[in-house]
Amino acid sequence: MSLAIDISERYEIAPANGYAGDVSPANAWRMLSEVSEATLIDVRTAAEWAYVGTPDMRMLGKALVTIEWQTFPSMQIDPDFVARLTQHVGANRDVPMLMLCRSGVRSAAAAKAMTAAGYRCCFNVVNGFEGTVDDTGHRGVAAGWKADGLPWSQK
Repeated sequence: MSLAIDISERYEIAPANGYAGDVSPANAWRMLSEVSEATLIDVRTAAEWAYVGTPDMRMLGKALVTIEWQTFPSMQIDPDFVARLTQHVGANRDVPMLMLCRSGVRSAAAAKAMTAAGYRCCFNVVNGFEGTVDDTGHRGVAAGWKADGLPWSQK
């Protein structure tokens, strides 16, 4: 049985157009915990990593991969994104990649780009790190990695 089939049978994955599917932050954490090859890729900007925080992967003994999908401050898509990420994940086209951004938009685009490059297990973490804006105009409390109580740190 291939890893891609095993993942689709074991985890709740919502269908998506152009990549393997959408997973909740909690489901992403479960996949990262249970699938040794699974990698979390934070595609936000360096400014977001520094000032908002990042997922904390230490308890899983894994490294968080941080590669900007769009370069701050111009917010232009990095034309070398696929090449940079390929250097991290290698040639295995079945390695599960969980893409994360602030709200799930940039990470979906990154998942599509890696799928177009031939990788078969590219997922978008819906609601991202901070999720949607709540009734008071704040992120990080209504949905997303932080709101779901998953490990994160801020430097």
